[in-house]
Order: sequence, then structure tokens, then C-alpha cells
Amino acid sequence: MAEHPNISAGHRRPQRHLPLQILLGFLVIYFLVPFWWVIVNSSKDAPGLFGGGNSLWFADQIDYLGNLRQLFTHDGGIYVRWILNSTLYALAGGIGATVLAVMAGYGFAKYRFAARRFSFAVVLGALMVPATALVIPTFIMFAKLGLTNTVWAVILPSLLNPFGVYLMHVYARDAVPDEILDAARVDGAGEMRTFLQVALPLMRPAVVTVLLLSAVASWNNYFLPLAMLSDNRLFPVTVGLGLWQGVASANNAGGTSLWSLIILGSLVSVIPLIIAFFSLQRHWRGGLSVGGLR
Repeated sequence: MAEHPNISAGHRRPQRHLPLQILLGFLVIYFLVPFWWVIVNSSKDAPGLFGGGNSLWFADQIDYLGNLRQLFTHDGGIYVRWILNSTLYALAGGIGATVLAVMAGYGFAKYRFAARRFSFAVVLGALMVPATALVIPTFIMFAKLGLTNTVWAVILPSLLNPFGVYLMHVYARDAVPDEILDAARVDGAGEMRTFLQVALPLMRPAVVTVLLLSAVASWNNYFLPLAMLSDNRLFPVTVGLGLWQGVASANNAGGTSLWSLIILGSLVSVIPLIIAFFSLQRHWRGGLSVGGLR
């Protein structure tokens, strides 16, 4: 009889979590259905897309290879250039924003200096400003400097990541004990060596998080390069696909249906982000323990 309450509690536990499981199931369906739609319709040609069949299932003729060949050769292979541009913007912007966020967050967390609280309040205030609201002032400033329609017009604004600074500040404050830093200084390590060999390994999970978020934000950036760039050879893939969509909507593609290329191009543009996520995921798991052992 003593085990009866435990048994009944075990029976009640799944019922208590059932609403949460139903909600998670709806969220999974909500996010996966559009991705499944892109996968399915990337295999169709124009008649398959507009022939009135089931949009959530494959057509009789599946031609991924033919669509890929057409995607990478259309308009002189401009899509490949757009992918390379997006890669450049994501790597330069992501790495640069991460380096600045790590140094600034660590400085706010571990050093005491004049106007520290005011400076950090400015960073917190910047979190409240929508990035799109800064595009026009940034365009005016870059136009006066003669930097519009260059790669720097996309890379330089991407280096500022107030959320990354805030995240690194919070993480460095809690994950890097002051006693470890003091012990390193007593042993004769300079500030740079203390930061690189002691603090940075402990901050690895947050560094990877900021890097991934910054790179994804740069890869998905649309409004900034749309305002800054006029040469389609400098477009990232987001703006390039938007250009194709405008041409396809105007039905002025010179006899070529661009809708299948747009859908397949959207699918291909997601693959680098998926690879980046899964390749960096292991650092979230092992970063804390590895940093602690060091």
C-alpha cells in the first residue's frame, strides 16, 4: 500500500504535461510545414507548380537536378555570386560582431572605469531601437563618406550587436570568477593573456551563441543591403531572390519561369545555416566543462 501514492503520481504526471506536449506539437507543425512546402515544391517545374496539384506533395516528375542546374546557370550564374556575397557578409559581420561583443561584454563585467554604468545603459538603450529604424540614417552617413554600393556598407553596420554585448556581459559576470582572474594576475599573466587563456575558454558557449546569432542575422539581412546596394553583383542572396520575385511577379522573365528557381534558391540558401548550427552545436554541450577543466 505504501507504493500506491507513487504509482498514482506516476499516472498523473503524463496528464499534467499533456497540454504542453500538445502545444509543442502544434509549434513543430507550424514551423515544419513551410519548410516541407519548400522542399516539395523545389522539385517541381512551372507546370507542376501551377498545375493545380497538391502543393504539399511531390508531382509525378521530380527534377531536383534539372532545377539546380538551371538555378546555378541562370543569368550567367548570378545566384552563385549572391551565395558567395552572403557568405562574405555573414563571416565578416559575424566574426567582427562577436569579437567586439566579447571584448566589450568582458570589459563591462570585469573592469571598473569612469562612466561604466552610463555606457552600459546606452548599450541597453540600443537594444530597444529597431534595426530597420537605423537604416536610413546609416545610408545618409555612408553616402556622405562615399561607401554606399560597396561591401563595407553591409559589413560595417553588422559589426554593432548590442544584444551580443549584453549577453557576453551577463555570461562573463557569472561564468568567470574574479578569483581565477586574480590568481592568473598573481602568477604573472598580463591582462591579454588572462583574457585569452583563462576567461575566453570559460566563455566559449556564449561566444559560439553570439557568433551564430550574428552570422544568421547578417545572412538574413534584407533591408540594409537593399538600401545600400544598387549593383546586383553585390547583392546577398536575400535581396537577389527578392529581385527575381519582382521580375517573376511582373511576368517579364524572357520566357523563363523564375518561381521554381526562387523556391529552390530559398531552400539552398537555408542549407549553410543548418550546417553552421549543427557544426557549432557541440560547443554548447562541451564548452562549460572544457572551460572549467582548463
